[in-house]
Amino acid sequence: MEFRPPPQGSRRLRRQSASNLSYKLLAQPSTPASGHSIFGGSNSGANANNQLSTVLTPSSAVSSNNTFLMPNSPVKGGALSRDGYRPKVTRTLGQRPACLVNASVTYCGNNQIYAFGGFDQYTDEVYNHVLKLDMVSHTWSLVDNFGDIPGVRMGHTATLYQGDKLLIFGGENEHRIYLSDLIIFDLKTAHWTQPAVSGPIPKGRARHASVLHEDKLFIIGGITGHNNYVLDDICYLDLKTFTWSRAWKFVGRFDHSAYIWGDRVWVFGGLSEDMDKIGDIWWLDVKGSPAFDSAPSFGSLDRSSALARMSGSPRPSFAIGPPPAVGSSGYAANSSSAQVNPPSFQLTTSPPVAPGTISSLKFVSGPNIPAQGSGMHFHVYTSGTLLDFVTPAATITPNECSLSSLDLDTLRWQKLAEGRDIFTRGYRWHYCTMNEDGTKAWLLGCPTDPTATDFGPGGLEEYLSDLMEVDLRRYGIIGNNLTPEPRAEASRMPSADRMVAQASKGLGADLAKLFNQPPETGSGTDFTITALKDGDWDDEELMSSSMMRTDNEAQQTWLDPNTTTSPPIHVHKLILQARWPHFARLYNAQMAEFHTKKMHIPEPYSVVKAFLYYLYTDSIQPEDCGELSDVAGLLVMSNIYNIPHLRLLCVNRLSKELDVDHACIIWHCAGIANEDWLRKRAANFCLMHWGRVVRTQGFLKLPRQALVELSQEIDMEGRVVGGEELEFVGGLGGSRFGFGGVARKTSISSNQTQPLGSEVDENEEMEMS
Repeated sequence: MEFRPPPQGSRRLRRQSASNLSYKLLAQPSTPASGHSIFGGSNSGANANNQLSTVLTPSSAVSSNNTFLMPNSPVKGGALSRDGYRPKVTRTLGQRPACLVNASVTYCGNNQIYAFGGFDQYTDEVYNHVLKLDMVSHTWSLVDNFGDIPGVRMGHTATLYQGDKLLIFGGENEHRIYLSDLIIFDLKTAHWTQPAVSGPIPKGRARHASVLHEDKLFIIGGITGHNNYVLDDICYLDLKTFTWSRAWKFVGRFDHSAYIWGDRVWVFGGLSEDMDKIGDIWWLDVKGSPAFDSAPSFGSLDRSSALARMSGSPRPSFAIGPPPAVGSSGYAANSSSAQVNPPSFQLTTSPPVAPGTISSLKFVSGPNIPAQGSGMHFHVYTSGTLLDFVTPAATITPNECSLSSLDLDTLRWQKLAEGRDIFTRGYRWHYCTMNEDGTKAWLLGCPTDPTATDFGPGGLEEYLSDLMEVDLRRYGIIGNNLTPEPRAEASRMPSADRMVAQASKGLGADLAKLFNQPPETGSGTDFTITALKDGDWDDEELMSSSMMRTDNEAQQTWLDPNTTTSPPIHVHKLILQARWPHFARLYNAQMAEFHTKKMHIPEPYSVVKAFLYYLYTDSIQPEDCGELSDVAGLLVMSNIYNIPHLRLLCVNRLSKELDVDHACIIWHCAGIANEDWLRKRAANFCLMHWGRVVRTQGFLKLPRQALVELSQEIDMEGRVVGGEELEFVGGLGGSRFGFGGVARKTSISSNQTQPLGSEVDENEEMEMS
């Protein structure tokens, strides 16, 4: 059997190919491994630019003293370089919506976005159209819909339910009547139904927030009444029985966003009762409260009796507005759809305070906190993270735009990208929606320059004429399906249980019990893997792993049997074959290492063990992989062996936990793995904390070429600011999260000085109430 690995790639360090990473498979656990560590050094390893041609004879294949070397280049068809990612703007076709304001725009799966309702900014006509955008052909179409067609409305909410239904609640019609009806649109049949509901119907409202959780539709805040009274309540509709709960007092907001994570209802942004843009965040604990855990206790009542019970006295049902005239679209309200409006005397009644703990957090200042008072903000949520798109607007410059994230577990902000790296000039964005996986977001808007492209009829803007798709995974967002349980769950456990709590669950937790157990224990392990001898990342020998290799050397086929290795790691060949594609290819080819049932990977023991544990559990949580250096090593291995899931987990964790001690390691490994966004983020962090970073072991162990390239990350006119001058410009604040405690967006140069933030720890930038 003859094995010929693919040609080797470039060894330029800045975009160092994984061909420079020599991962060797050794037959003997006790055989020596002369290898390279993650921070430079050399050995008699592989020549990254040479081809290997090894003929495996039966005698060599079965020899337990010989060691076969795994190919040291990336697997064929691996992930492409991620350099220079910028979301693409696409012009849509077909029946594009008019200048819709306060419509609902919802991604409904199957590459389709649905828009409903809203009013025309220029004609003031209110709609009840259903429009669909096919994102494959980028074509808008008017959907023929049937059944109990709802009346025209704006400022309502549309929530995707069970993957094929839209729940439309509330809104305001053309007569300024605030609605509190629920209508369901079946996406498969384009048929409207209005279910019979019971319980105390909430106040009619618009510009509220709705969020779905465990078959409950939560309604929060909004405005109502002729004086635009701001509501501060929260209630929910049980979708199994279509029974409304009572209303409780929470927080007064409208035009805000809401999310449920970690058994808490989160509310962020929007405007307060004083019509001020708000940047604080509120949350309500719903875990353990019978009012939220159980179904509403109200019986099956009609609307009139439900309202009478809520107020304590009988009174007429809500007034129903007259049906609107048929507009130019040919669509009009169906009079059978009840549109309810609360009497004015009920608006100022205050409900009881919501059960459960209510908390709030005010972000006072910080370099990574997006200012809510200016610009157009869109808030979406994914995997326990709030994303804030600050998009171009007349009130801010393009340089002030950004994409930021707030981790709801740690309540810390990060700036994921500058606006210039996301937004194309010449556009305004009016709507934002996200897929259910939380991995992609779409901004819908229009160009601002009428000479640049065609406008709608009469030369008017079409607010949904252009589409920008944002792949959030490029910014370290892992999505809802890969996110572990919220940390809040573990914090509620008794201390004894918390010590033994496992990060992984289900099959992964069961397999973890069998990981690295000798076969004599009955674990069924039938394969052993060794690594460099046990030690930490500061150990000089381990600081020469192949992840930082910069030399060219002849690749050897078999390893010196006298090298000391780590203790053997006992694994199951079947699991490795199922979870590790490169291993499976070698297994199917019946290479020599499978005859010996032994393998050696010349990387630090902790990295190799974390990699194998991931194959068993799908987890690299701190409980399973404690050191960021190991996570950085896993990122490189994910690139070598083309494991996108592991790659995404590594980028997510490294970006969140980026700190001074590991910034250089993360920067360099991100370059090896072609993770341009993470590399750029780590480079900015290093430059902003330069005085501290250059004194870390990670910096001192970098290869010489890497030191040069890191130093050249600064612009041509850049210089170091220190002493009294540093105090004059504001100083540098230390921060474990984000880009650091500075507000500058470019380096300090001889002809340009940028303002720097004050030296304030991020923990001191929050006010709890």
